[in-house]
Amino acid sequence: MKPEILATRSIYDGKIFDVVESEIRHDDVQYKREIVIHKGSAVIIPVFADGTVALVRQYRYAAEKFLLEVPAGTLNKDEDPQLGAERELEEEIGVRAGKVEKLTEFYVSPGFLTEKMHLFLATDLTPTKQNLEVDEILTIERLSFSDAFALIRKGEIEDAKTIIGLMFAGSRMDHSFQ
Repeated sequence: MKPEILATRSIYDGKIFDVVESEIRHDDVQYKREIVIHKGSAVIIPVFADGTVALVRQYRYAAEKFLLEVPAGTLNKDEDPQLGAERELEEEIGVRAGKVEKLTEFYVSPGFLTEKMHLFLATDLTPTKQNLEVDEILTIERLSFSDAFALIRKGEIEDAKTIIGLMFAGSRMDHSFQ
């Protein structure tokens, strides 16, 4: 039987996420949980005609280092995940996709975070214009799947959505993680 939420109070209201504390009863056990409320994210794996995939390198303050990641971004309120993925693709990489295919969706860290990531594969890419937000300071790197998988194995790609995305897209594009 699903736990009963007895009370919820707002702890923080932010630009990207909110935090609430809920009092919960599950069977005869009563406890509190702090939950980060997030609108969800769109993740897109852009694969060019030459078989390379575009990633972005940017500084991540929480990790205190530059990370190599696939393009992604927070969804706007009630935004369709595929449209969000297409928006992020053009904003970060400067291309539009002729074909966008949903690969999967997953929770980032369901123990405390509501964020669900929606993962898409983008192919048949046409150059447009990059349209970065003011706080998006990144560089684009194009790699073969085999080079990207080697970076994962060496621990040089550490971002979970990127690892998941490359593995899903690589298997779809007939590149295996060896």
